[in-house]
Amino acid sequence: MRRPTRDSAESYRKITRRGLIVGGGMSGLVGALALRMRYLQVEQADQFRLLADENRINIRLIPPTRGRIFDRNGMTIAENVPSYRITMVREEAGDVEDVIARLSKLVTLDPEELERARRDLERLRGDTPVTIADRVSWEDISRVAVNTPALPGITPDVGLSRRYPHGEAYAHVVGYVGPVSDRDLERIDAPDALLLIPRFQIGKIGLEAKREELLRGEAGTKRVEVNAAGRVMRELERQEGTSGKDIQISLDNALQTYAHARLSEESAAAVVIDCETGDLLACASTPSYDPNLFVRGISVANYQALLENEYRPLPNKAVQGIYPPGSTFKMVVALAALEAGELDLTETVYCPGHLEVSNRRFHCWKRAGHGNVDLHRSLRESCDVFYYDMALRVGIEKISEMARKLGVGIEHDLPLTSVAAGLAPTKEWKLINRDAEWVVGDSVNASIGQGFVLASPLQLALMSARIATGREVKPRVIKSIDGVEQPSGVGPSLGINENSLREVRKAMFAVSNDRRGTAYSSRIIEDAFRMAGKTGTSQVRNISSGERASGVRRNEDLPWRQRDHALFVDYAPFDNPKVAVAVVVEHGGGGSSVAAPIARDITLQALYGGDPPLSAYPSKDRGRIQTQQEQLRQYRPGPTGDESDRA
Repeated sequence: MRRPTRDSAESYRKITRRGLIVGGGMSGLVGALALRMRYLQVEQADQFRLLADENRINIRLIPPTRGRIFDRNGMTIAENVPSYRITMVREEAGDVEDVIARLSKLVTLDPEELERARRDLERLRGDTPVTIADRVSWEDISRVAVNTPALPGITPDVGLSRRYPHGEAYAHVVGYVGPVSDRDLERIDAPDALLLIPRFQIGKIGLEAKREELLRGEAGTKRVEVNAAGRVMRELERQEGTSGKDIQISLDNALQTYAHARLSEESAAAVVIDCETGDLLACASTPSYDPNLFVRGISVANYQALLENEYRPLPNKAVQGIYPPGSTFKMVVALAALEAGELDLTETVYCPGHLEVSNRRFHCWKRAGHGNVDLHRSLRESCDVFYYDMALRVGIEKISEMARKLGVGIEHDLPLTSVAAGLAPTKEWKLINRDAEWVVGDSVNASIGQGFVLASPLQLALMSARIATGREVKPRVIKSIDGVEQPSGVGPSLGINENSLREVRKAMFAVSNDRRGTAYSSRIIEDAFRMAGKTGTSQVRNISSGERASGVRRNEDLPWRQRDHALFVDYAPFDNPKVAVAVVVEHGGGGSSVAAPIARDITLQALYGGDPPLSAYPSKDRGRIQTQQEQLRQYRPGPTGDESDRA
C-alpha cells in the first residue's frame, strides 16, 4: 500500500534536518581538528622541533622561602641567606662516577657529603636533583658553569640556607633546621613532595619544629627544557610557591642575650615573664650550643662533645628541666593552709630545729631552730618546721591542688620541645606510679619542695606571676604570625582570697628587703623597683644522722654533682608587678648566695630595658656590678642592636 504524499514529504523533511545536524557536527569537529593541527604545527613548531632533537621537558619543584623569626622588637633571630650548591640528575648524567670524577677536578668534594649524595642517587628517582656539593664558593660555581657541556646532569645552583645570627642565645627556644631524615618521613603519613627533595631542610627541635608547617610554605614549580646531554637549555615556565609565614616571638633580644651571658658560667636556667600578658621575655638555658653547626651538618666529634658535657648543653633546662623546688614551694603550702582555714595569721609555730613525725626527725635548715614563727617570719627566714606543721594540717591533696592552680604540675601549651609537666603529687599518683601508699612523711617532705614535688623554671616563674597578680597568667612565646597578633596570656582570677595573697606577698617582700630576709644581700635599692622574692635550696643527696652529728659538709667541699640546686623566684615592682623571674642553678649551692644575685640582675635588666644605674644596687656591690656589666656587654648587642638585623 502506497504511503500518502503528505507522509512522504514529512519524512523527507525529518531526514534533511538530521542530515544537516550530523553534517554540521562533523564539519565543526573537522574544523577544530584543523585548528589544533595548525596550532601544533605552526605555533608550537619550535618547541616540538627541539623535542624531536631528543630534548625533553622536566617539571621541577621550587623550594619555598622559609618564614623568618623575629624578636618582639623586630630583631632578626632566624633568617635565610644565599647558599651556592652543585646538583646532579642521575638519568641525565649517564655515567655518574665518570661525571663525579670530572667534577672533582674542578671543585673540592667533601668525602662524607659525596657518599651521602651517592646513596641518594641510588635510592631516589632518576629525575630528582641531588646535591653533590653544598655551600661552595662563587669561584667554584663559575668554574662549573663554564664547564657544564662536559658535565652532563650537573647544574650549578643557588638556594637559601638557614642562619641564626645570635647563635647560642636562642638555640633552645628557636631550635634549628636540618635535612629530612628517614626517621622524619616515617613519622608523617603522607609526606609533602618537598620533603623528598634531597637535603631539603625542616625544623628539628624548638619553634622551628613545632611550627614547621607555618614556616615551611608551599613549593612552586618550573618547567625546564633539557637536551640529550642533560644540560638545561631554558626555563619554559615558572610558578612561584608561597613563602612560609614570618613569626614574631615574645622574647626580647637584649634581655635574652643578657640572661644567657649572665648564666654562662653555670649549668642553669632563667625565665622572665611579663606579668600582664604572660609573654616570655627571656627563656635562657646554659650551657648552650651553636645551632648553625647543625644546619651545616655537625661533625661526630663536636656532637659527641655536647653529649659528654656534664653540664648538659642540649636539653632546654628552662622548660624541660624539672627540679625539687625547695623553699620556693613554701608559698604554695602557705596559700593552701590559708585557703583551707588551717592557718590564722596571728598564730605561731615553735621551731626547735626539727620536728618528730612517725618516729622520724625532720630537720630545719637552721640547726638551733627559729623559735616561735608566724607566717610572715616563716617565709622571710625560710623556717622548715613551720611548713612541716602546715603539711600535717592541710594534707597533700590540697597542697597539690594549690600547686596546680599556681602553674606547678601542669604541662603548659608552648611551641617548644619537651615541655615538662613537673609533678604535684597526690595519694593516687603514688599508688599508681610507685605501687605504695602515701605516708605522712611524704607530705612533710613535699611541704618544703622536696620528695616527689618537681617543677621547671618556667613553672616557678609562672607561680610567681600568678601570686603577684592573682590571675591565671598563661605563658606565650608567639607574639604574632605574619603581623597578626596572637591571643595573650591574660587569664581570669585564680579565685584565691585577696587577703591570703596579700599576706604572702608582704612576706616575700620581706625576704628581699628586711635585714633578716634570706635574700636581703641581693635586694634592689631603687624604691620604684623593689622586688618580692623567695630563695630555695634543694638537696640532691641524703644527709645521714652521722653527718648531721659531726656537721653537714659544705657544698663547696662536695663533688659538683652532689651539691644542692640553688633557686630563686621574684616579681617586681612589688606594688605594680611588671615581670616575674625564676632562676635555677644546677648544683649551685645556696639559693640566697648563688641564684638570688643572678635573678636580681636579670630583673633589673628587664625593668630598665638595659644596664641599670649602679644606684639600683647595694653600695657594697657597685664596684663588682660595674665590672660585671663591662664584661657582659661584649656578649650582647648595643642599646638599639645592629640595624641590619631588624625586620
